[in-house]
Amino acid sequence: MSDSEQSVYAKRTKTIHYGSLEESDRWHVDRKDNETDGSGKTDYSQLTSSDYMTLDEDVAKEKAALLEEFERRKKARLIHVSTDDGEVKNALRKLNEPICYFGEGPADRRLRLKELLSAYVQQGAEKSTIPNRLGEKGLPAAKPAKEEEKPKSQQKETNESTWYHEGPESLRVARFWIANYSLARAKKRLEEASEKVRQHSATKAGRMVELQKRIQQLAPQCSQVGDTRPITGCSINEDSSLLLTCSLSSLCKVWSVPDCTLKQTLRGHKFNVSDVAFRPGVANDSKSEVAMASCSFDGSVKLWSYDSEESIADINGHVPHRVAKLAFHPSGRFLGTACYDASWRLWDLEQKQEVLHQEGHTKAVHCIAFQVDGSVCVTGGLDGFGRVWDLRTGRCIMFLEGHLSAIYGVDFSPNGYHIASGSQDNSCKIWDLRRRQMVYTIPAHTNLISDVKYQKNGGNFLVTSSYDKTAKIWSDKTWQPLKTLSGHDGRLVGVDISHDSQYIVTASYDRTFKLWAWD
Repeated sequence: MSDSEQSVYAKRTKTIHYGSLEESDRWHVDRKDNETDGSGKTDYSQLTSSDYMTLDEDVAKEKAALLEEFERRKKARLIHVSTDDGEVKNALRKLNEPICYFGEGPADRRLRLKELLSAYVQQGAEKSTIPNRLGEKGLPAAKPAKEEEKPKSQQKETNESTWYHEGPESLRVARFWIANYSLARAKKRLEEASEKVRQHSATKAGRMVELQKRIQQLAPQCSQVGDTRPITGCSINEDSSLLLTCSLSSLCKVWSVPDCTLKQTLRGHKFNVSDVAFRPGVANDSKSEVAMASCSFDGSVKLWSYDSEESIADINGHVPHRVAKLAFHPSGRFLGTACYDASWRLWDLEQKQEVLHQEGHTKAVHCIAFQVDGSVCVTGGLDGFGRVWDLRTGRCIMFLEGHLSAIYGVDFSPNGYHIASGSQDNSCKIWDLRRRQMVYTIPAHTNLISDVKYQKNGGNFLVTSSYDKTAKIWSDKTWQPLKTLSGHDGRLVGVDISHDSQYIVTASYDRTFKLWAWD
């Protein structure tokens, strides 16, 4: 059979047959005759149909049902039910209800119990019909809102009350000493700030222009291979004559400035060294005195002197948690350490013990810095938040909230109230301790910022180092970029500025450090 001979099937259209309209028309004509009076006019008062009345009654019933449901849910919200799933099941059992439905979780079960209790209250049930309703644990009674205001306020006062425990005598001694030390330095700093305010604006502008010109002349003075493994930290001493570096090889090295010749190798760490710092107020020719400190990934902290390649003291209170950064108090008496157990420590080198073990971060604490007065310090953590701590009282006086990721570097400005923080979100934020808020965000780099440092003798500029292999210099007040220091082949992990602002040192994963100076 050919294709042309095949049968063609056409789809039938569906036809709907209606009844005759004759009966419907006759009904309307008869109704119209009945509704007209003798004058031939229509009596519109007779046109009201009972169907409309039935519709209004249905709407009223639905509205009443909705209001009833709304009131029931409102009362359900006022009923307090225990969050303990076992107590919720016991309450359902006493109400002769199933303790669990298929696919029902603890939250759904708790919600079902509240709805059951609200239904009892809605029906006006007696107290005896609601088991465990007036005081047993896990099933408090539904109370009017006015009666609940008092317990809530009392609970709020209880939650906001300060909790503390008595610290050791060494902490009390340290806090009194820090208070006396910082008050004198704060007075001196405020006097210097007053003198700067009285200076003519033209003089200030001229000095700033001169500084910017000098920054533009920055060039690498020396580039030195620091170790066989990546460099992880660097620090310059007070008189800008020595440079201290550390690396993943577990060695710390002391270099002369500006020729960058090796003077001393510090051996003792058994694991990667993460940071180093010079102790302020120690002369280069001192012997058997703590002059330097270093910390390691294995939690060990070692103290060094200029006359020995072996550590003169070890601090082992952090083991096995990593110590990421450390910093000396401006007085040189205390050492602050940032630990990966979500805490930071304060060590008294005169009392030779830990005086403060401070918690507060939800994740590891990575960096720490002290204010120039020595009264407060700032810490940054991998939780993306920073905290400012008053060393005289132990309280957190400011919460740095704004970064989108971990904070890897913090520093105080010499003016005492500006704080810089560098983060994994590639930005550097400036905070004002007086206002207790963020004042500016610098979109500084194209990769995470590993460290930030303020100019130590004036705070006129800020230096940031980054994993994008560059370090950048920023103006203090306008936060404009002044200079980009490029030349490393690997990511930058640390930066420091000499106290006389003559040198800037950068440490990199390419195993080198570079010393930058004015031409």
